[in-house]
Amino acid sequence: MSEAWLTIADGVLAAAINPLGAELSSLTDAAGREWMTDAHPAFWTGRAPLLFPIVGALNGGRYRLDGREYAMAQHGFARRRRFELVAQAPDALRLRLIDDAKTRAIYPFAFSLEAAFTLRAGTLEMVCTVTNRGDAPMPASFGYHPAFAWPLPGEADKAGHGIRFDQAEPDLLARLDNGLIAGVDRASPLEADGRTLLLDDALFADDALIWPDVKSRSVSYAGPNGATLRVDFPQAHQLGIWTKPGARFVCIEPWWGHADPAGFAGDLCDKPGMLILTPGEARNFAMQLTPQA
Repeated sequence: MSEAWLTIADGVLAAAINPLGAELSSLTDAAGREWMTDAHPAFWTGRAPLLFPIVGALNGGRYRLDGREYAMAQHGFARRRRFELVAQAPDALRLRLIDDAKTRAIYPFAFSLEAAFTLRAGTLEMVCTVTNRGDAPMPASFGYHPAFAWPLPGEADKAGHGIRFDQAEPDLLARLDNGLIAGVDRASPLEADGRTLLLDDALFADDALIWPDVKSRSVSYAGPNGATLRVDFPQAHQLGIWTKPGARFVCIEPWWGHADPAGFAGDLCDKPGMLILTPGEARNFAMQLTPQA
């Protein structure tokens, strides 16, 4: 474990959070088993980045706002910024990122992003709060991007794992082309019940699976021998599931926003899926993780 990580524990679970990006970097149970990715550098070194102020890619890597153009990398800048620790207890902590000259050069808004992590009765509760600290409407998106172990703890290999949605989902998914939304015409890979996804590397040959209007409020990610991780996302607008074929992780990603539609060249405030926060407004984005052996 990195010395820079901050740790919390409640006797059932222990979590470690990296102040760089306020990234959940480890989640272990009482037996010491790791539920998060190994972050193998051959595939992806991310663990659970927070996506802000955009989710996904921009058309040409740039966006337009009030007649000006700005460059921004995929998923925004929060994951590359160091957050300040503002509160810590044995089983909880809170980190905060506030705008500065560097952020305002690429995102001209006064904001705060707080990330709260709380362990409670075997569940890790995460609540991120975005606040518009300025005097103008602020366009923003937010997303979680946690990468979980595949295979799950106690499972022999990657075979036989699946994700079950708590509601039947629509038949069509968003289709990506070079990271942009090319349409909502990708056939659903769910089983006939509309709720069960049998995981296989081949599902991700054409990038992430994206439910653009997810109905479920939780999913259960399970292995063949009983290991289960429940992921709750009470208010998410979209859900992405992704891995790199061959890697030993799968990402389950609640989003409030998504990549640019292919060819989009409008103002950021007019981008589909963007939230608009009025001056002084704060929005909360919640996710809960509950491992079960």
